[in-house]
Amino acid sequence: MKNKAWIQMIDEEQATESLSDAYALCADPRTGRAANIMKIHSLNPQSMLDHRALYHTLMFGPSPLKRYQREMIGLVVSTLNHCRY
Repeated sequence: MKNKAWIQMIDEEQATESLSDAYALCADPRTGRAANIMKIHSLNPQSMLDHRALYHTLMFGPSPLKRYQREMIGLVVSTLNHCRY
């Protein structure tokens, strides 16, 4: 069996004030909860906010690429890295 790394994550119900604020900013509007890709930053809420800012810049900021092209790049890279996210 292949060993898999696991990153400790703090759930919304156990979040302290600064983490709770970060979760609120990063929550999916449909579910009201943060995705696991954001929760991996729960031990460092500032890194969660920085991840969110980077994502928004890359996906929605000025670029010669259209949004669907940016998404396609992410899909291809994730596939090549065997990432199911």
